[in-house]
Amino acid sequence: MPRLVDSFRHRDTDTGAERRVNVLAAVPGLRSLADVRRAYPDGLDARDVAWMWRRLLVALGLAHRAGVTHGAVLPPHVLIEPDGHGVVLVDWCFSAAPGRAVPALVPDFEDWYPEEILRKRPCGPGTDIWLATGCMTWLMGRHAPRELLAFARGCRQRPLNRRPDDAWRLLGELDEVLERLYGPRAFRPFTLNP
Repeated sequence: MPRLVDSFRHRDTDTGAERRVNVLAAVPGLRSLADVRRAYPDGLDARDVAWMWRRLLVALGLAHRAGVTHGAVLPPHVLIEPDGHGVVLVDWCFSAAPGRAVPALVPDFEDWYPEEILRKRPCGPGTDIWLATGCMTWLMGRHAPRELLAFARGCRQRPLNRRPDDAWRLLGELDEVLERLYGPRAFRPFTLNP
């Protein structure tokens, strides 16, 4: 369980908005999606990616319900707990309210972003869905089944208003695709060597 180390108020110099910043201690055993891909350079079996994708959609659904677009759902910002199948989304400094522009890009990841971020246009839940989907297809690599690639194409349509904008509904649609591919959901142990 994360432990609170410090908490303080911060005022955004551009907007004047004030936020509470919580500093949490590192949780042992968490690994980034970048670590996962390094461990599996040829890509992961889609059944392993499925639990990560599902949990990431839950995290996004909660954020969007709270009125926040993460804006940087990228491999270094998605942490997993391999044994317990947990997912933590970190680095919220790029977040924005829906309808506002994401304030900055993560260096070296410019080609991961959708058009609305690159052009400093308003973002929304579909922005995060684009980014999360990119992470998941990247993890699967050449192991991605065509059904999941078709699902991903729907999540990564170019205009923001054509993309899904409800992570909860999208989770249900993903579950339907996964059930058609693999049958009823079952726990599948995942190993990530240090």
